[in-house]
Amino acid sequence: QVHLVESGGGSVQSGGSLTLSCAASGHTYSSVCIGWFRQARGKEREGVAFIESDGTTNYADFVNGRFTISQDTSANTIYLHLHNLEPEDTAMYFCAADWLAHLPRCIDGPVPFSFWGQGTQVTVSS
Repeated sequence: QVHLVESGGGSVQSGGSLTLSCAASGHTYSSVCIGWFRQARGKEREGVAFIESDGTTNYADFVNGRFTISQDTSANTIYLHLHNLEPEDTAMYFCAADWLAHLPRCIDGPVPFSFWGQGTQVTVSS
């Protein structure tokens, strides 16, 4: 079992920055994929960024260099650094995890992640 708790959301103006945190417990960093997803009101959930235990990262195309995913293995925490935020980035951001053995790839693919946090809201005003 993996328990995930997100924090760091808030309200910022267009062009601003935020850092989201995902504190993980109950798992080891070996063979794990952790990802950030987001869901805006009235829209489907979409993958944002993903990181494997060895530090390999993947990003959705819309990120376009504005966001960075990183991990602090000593603190069991995964971060999503958001820069140059736009109103279209307004959404609930979720952290998710699964064993790499369960996923074809560490991305937003056809196999749903097994473990999810409760989400943290990001609101960007123009």
